[in-house]
This record gives sequence, C-alpha cells and structure tokens, in this order.
Amino acid sequence: MGFGSPIHWLIFGVLAILVLGGGRFSSMMGDVAKGIKSFKKGMAEEDEPARPASRIEAKAAAEPAFDVNGEKVREDR
Repeated sequence: MGFGSPIHWLIFGVLAILVLGGGRFSSMMGDVAKGIKSFKKGMAEEDEPARPASRIEAKAAAEPAFDVNGEKVREDR
C-alpha cells in the first residue's frame, strides 16, 4: 500500500482541513471554483471578429523631372 491509495488521500485531506481550518479551506476551494468558471467562460466566448486591415493613404507618385535620355521633362518650381 503506497501513498497513492484512496484511504491515505482521505486521511491527508482530513488532516489538511484540521490544520488549515474549515473556513480557510472552503475559501480556497471557492477561489479555485471561481477560476475554473472564469476559464470556462473565456473558452466559451467567441474571439472578436477579424477587422479588415485599414489602408494607408499613400501620396501620388511624383512625376519624373528627367526622361530616359536625361532631358528635362518638367520645369522646377
């Protein structure tokens, strides 16, 4: 009979309640239950719908000042 048998766990639980006190033990179990409830609620909620990516307004491309041959295309301001 190792420490993993159910009777040993029962004795360990009774001793833990005696040492920690009934109120403290029940409040710890209440906190654990609240954590499990919030975890389940978080898993049940659907993720937020994906928003479409916003487009960044870009400036229009500047017209070239010189053509391929190196000649001036427009006058400087």
